[in-house]
Amino acid sequence: MRKKTRVKRSLVVVIIIIALILLVGGGLLILSKNNKIEHRKDKNIMIKLNTLEEVNSFSKDKNIKVNISYEYDDNIEKDKVISQSIKEGDSIKDVTSIDVVVSLGKLDKDKLASDGINELGKVPIMMYHGIREKTSNSTGTVGGNVDKDGYNRTPEAFREDLEFYYENGYEMIRLDDYINGIVKASYGKSPIILTFDDGNEDNIKVTGLDDKGNIIIDKNSAVGILEEFKKKHPDTNVTATFFVNGGIFNQGEYNDKILKWLVENGYDIGNHTQTHLDIKKSSSDRVQKEIAYVYDELEKVIPGRYVKIIALPFGSPYVKTHDNFKYVLSTSYNGKTYETEAALRVGWEPEVSCFDKDFDKTFLKRCRAYDNNGKEFDIDMVFNMLKKSKYISDGNPDTIVIKEENENKLGTTDKKVITY
Repeated sequence: MRKKTRVKRSLVVVIIIIALILLVGGGLLILSKNNKIEHRKDKNIMIKLNTLEEVNSFSKDKNIKVNISYEYDDNIEKDKVISQSIKEGDSIKDVTSIDVVVSLGKLDKDKLASDGINELGKVPIMMYHGIREKTSNSTGTVGGNVDKDGYNRTPEAFREDLEFYYENGYEMIRLDDYINGIVKASYGKSPIILTFDDGNEDNIKVTGLDDKGNIIIDKNSAVGILEEFKKKHPDTNVTATFFVNGGIFNQGEYNDKILKWLVENGYDIGNHTQTHLDIKKSSSDRVQKEIAYVYDELEKVIPGRYVKIIALPFGSPYVKTHDNFKYVLSTSYNGKTYETEAALRVGWEPEVSCFDKDFDKTFLKRCRAYDNNGKEFDIDMVFNMLKKSKYISDGNPDTIVIKEENENKLGTTDKKVITY
């Protein structure tokens, strides 16, 4: 009887021990699962990025800049992540940027050839001025031109221009990127650069402030139309460079807010001299003073966030050998020196590729955005010319894809060159 009692007691003890083990183990399992859940929820912990879409979402959600580079990979599908500079599980508490390599898929030279990829093709740098409605003085105009010479466009014409570029496979890129050999255009697309001279009020007309103190932009101004286009076509990049004079955008109380808004929303600001100076006809002191004035004003409001590019008023001087041209690129005034990386002319044709050996960023050609019945380098004429000579991107800013027969046209570069 006692023996049976001892057996029963032993059995009970064993059962209790097993129960305790299961209870503790289950608790640890739950704790482990909860820790994993909390780990995933921790905003300061790096996650594994699998696709380009996830990379873009991560950048937006975490407000962390992601530097994306691309590589062809025979084993990893297009738009899948090859590597990331911060490992999954590492802290990103004080991180401001990470590097991610994304796959372009398998390199297929036959496809590159059939798609006409040509990164030694020409790029249109479009020159705009004002965007405004026609008036009673708008006589003798053609198409969407407001004035006889076609320097200003109507809002409707500008909307049509943007749709025309989009429908013909063009994507907007930053001028500042281009002069530094960076072309961020999608596969099969052609880069286009938009510029606006004179800092006209109708480039970004502010009609007031909202409840939070943010500027309200006129929907028929250039930026209003560009932002409208951005919402309509979220699959393409939208940007432009605005070249201002001393009055900035001639909206005194709003000028500072305008400058800050532009650089925070993907646009760039450059120099157009203080009074729209004809550099060829001016003294060297006057040239330097006017260029310095605009740089100083921009530095006060958006320090280090403007581009060191000048759009030459009237396209003057018309040759680089002019005595005053050296002051365009290097200006000294009031004990300060101002270096300029690039200068824009009022030229009539597309610019050569930034990878072409003849590319000269200090004297870039532009195309006037105007209508003239397909003559004198108007929009129709320029884009008809480009049909056989335009730059067509491989979608990878880190490689240059060209025809083997054009290798002799290639300038010096550190990028990987792919020929077919």
